[in-house]
Amino acid sequence: MKQIIIIGGGAAGFFCASNLDEKKYSITILEQNSDVLQKVKISGGGRCNVTHACFDPRELVQFYPRGNKELLSVFTKFQPGDTMDWFDQRSVPLKIENDNRVFPESNSSQTIINTFLTEIQNKKVEVKTKCSVKEIEKQGEKYLVKTSLGDFQADYVVYTTGSSPKSLKIIENLGHKIVDLVPSLFTFNIKDELLQDIPGTSFENAEISIPALKTEESGPLLITHWGLSGPAVLKISAWEAISLAKSKYHFEIEVNFISKSMDEAEESFLNFKQSNPKKTIGQAKIFEVTNRFWQKVLDVSKVDLNKQVSNISGKEMQQILENLCRKKLKVTGKSTFKDEFVTAGGVDLKEINFKNMTSKLLPNFHIAGEVLNIDAVTGGFNFQACWSEAWLISQHLNHLEI
Repeated sequence: MKQIIIIGGGAAGFFCASNLDEKKYSITILEQNSDVLQKVKISGGGRCNVTHACFDPRELVQFYPRGNKELLSVFTKFQPGDTMDWFDQRSVPLKIENDNRVFPESNSSQTIINTFLTEIQNKKVEVKTKCSVKEIEKQGEKYLVKTSLGDFQADYVVYTTGSSPKSLKIIENLGHKIVDLVPSLFTFNIKDELLQDIPGTSFENAEISIPALKTEESGPLLITHWGLSGPAVLKISAWEAISLAKSKYHFEIEVNFISKSMDEAEESFLNFKQSNPKKTIGQAKIFEVTNRFWQKVLDVSKVDLNKQVSNISGKEMQQILENLCRKKLKVTGKSTFKDEFVTAGGVDLKEINFKNMTSKLLPNFHIAGEVLNIDAVTGGFNFQACWSEAWLISQHLNHLEI
């Protein structure tokens, strides 16, 4: 019986093992940590954001700053609908939330983990934890995998280690080119009086741009103790991961908290002024922002909260609108977004055959998951890439003539 060694007991490794033909292969998963599926466990705040309800591969690839061209063919063979179907067949009901993220109905990542553990138990897959791979040696058509628990012989290697520098070094030693790792999906550290003392304030739809990079994103935004977070920030951090790393995370952003142009905002202000002249500006509900934020804007704009709206000068109005629609902020660093650490960089995509995720340089060697130079914005997309790539590997191996 041919031996498959899967290196890395995460999402891609387990999904691949769960779909392999156990009558054809002897399968072993090697995991360096004491627990498998650690990222699956913490994903989505412990609820596991399994995938995203986007069923058109051409739309789906738009969420991947790196890997979008390559993943198009992958998603035409296995996309979020197939993922949902796979879990459905194993009696795991999933639900689509309002923002199209998909979670198990149980709201517990353990449901997903248990499904994988049951699958591989049924297939008699051997799992070795606390097994750290030291190096891989090519021996003719086979591989010798040297680990802290001794040596393993493999006819086929499936490399799904995630993006640790050590695992990238091992594959680089086998001849693969590695694109430098930089963080993707991070929040912005900003010290500015406008954001001070109001953490937890959120905006349903804000616009954020990095003028120096001529790039902008929109979406929900959140003020934190350290600066700004939320989907708008995470998206722009993912798309510009490489440029922002080069800037050493010191750059200027411009934020439009209300997603209205200066002209539109001015019109709303003047209309309100006309119909509510006696109201005090501090109590005026002109824009869709919280009272705390509105009063903070007035404070930073040096406008007296008790002034009547009719007495607000043109200059004061301009100052208020600048802070709402065109606020320039200096970013001085980044923070990792929760525990769901994602990196850009990894194995160069030119060296992978995306029909079956095989290495173009190494025979019988498959690569999938975060070890590749592929990453996505937040929302279940990184897992979907893992499921789809792992599915292709399992189907390729299952159909091989041995």
